[in-house]
Amino acid sequence: MADTGPIVPQCYSSVVAITSRQNPIVAQYRAAARGGDGGLLLDGIHLISDALRAGIGIRHVAVTPAAHAHPETAALVSALGRAAARIDTVSAPVMDALSPVRSASGIVALAERPASGADRVFVGGTPLVVVAVDVQDPGNLGAIVRVAEAGGATGLIAAGASADPFGWKALRGSMGSSLRLPIVTASAADATAQLRRHGCHIVAAVPRTGRPLYETRLEGPLAIVIGGEGAGLPPDVCENADDRVTIPMEGPVESLNAAVAAALIVYEARRQRTRTQD
Repeated sequence: MADTGPIVPQCYSSVVAITSRQNPIVAQYRAAARGGDGGLLLDGIHLISDALRAGIGIRHVAVTPAAHAHPETAALVSALGRAAARIDTVSAPVMDALSPVRSASGIVALAERPASGADRVFVGGTPLVVVAVDVQDPGNLGAIVRVAEAGGATGLIAAGASADPFGWKALRGSMGSSLRLPIVTASAADATAQLRRHGCHIVAAVPRTGRPLYETRLEGPLAIVIGGEGAGLPPDVCENADDRVTIPMEGPVESLNAAVAAALIVYEARRQRTRTQD
């Protein structure tokens, strides 16, 4: 099949598989994998299905003939066609070039970024916001997003030098949560200012010297601030917090994975807030 031009939002399914890695579509997927302006790169039936259910605009879909033979994938492709996504059949070698994962799943897509806006993070009368500061590992950041959604957070702020929450590794780590949970990016200072404007009590997670987790009040409008791998939270972020919380740990353990720490604190906040509502 001859190389196609720029992707346009129309329903289309190629009859002859794209077999050339020089096709312009390959370049668009690679740009998206690098974090360029090619949109979100979604790999696999579950992420693409989550994006479709969340109302995310799907720009393009590539599927191998072998994957399309599976009923679940075929049903998804039909739904994507009804949603006016462009769909191309590609050979297995081209799929390997499109997909950034080691073992390509057989279907990938380019999608629009979810709508942004800080106010979406603070919806409801009692916001619960998770703030990830300098969480540079995209898998960890994605897992924190997953924890935030599961624990009932209203949104997440990726602050400082954190990874892109919509990069393909973070999206896979979130298992679709990044497509549903309101997420914004900001500097640490701007994140603090936003939290103050919305009346949030800011609690910083520190490995030592903080108030024990189970003695810390986590009710009302709340922000839980989690630091990055290794260095943890910057001193100025800790100083600007209203409270510091420490998760009890037996020695010689000195710290926990950022996503694990976020999970423990978010779920303690959930427990306290649910108890208050009863």
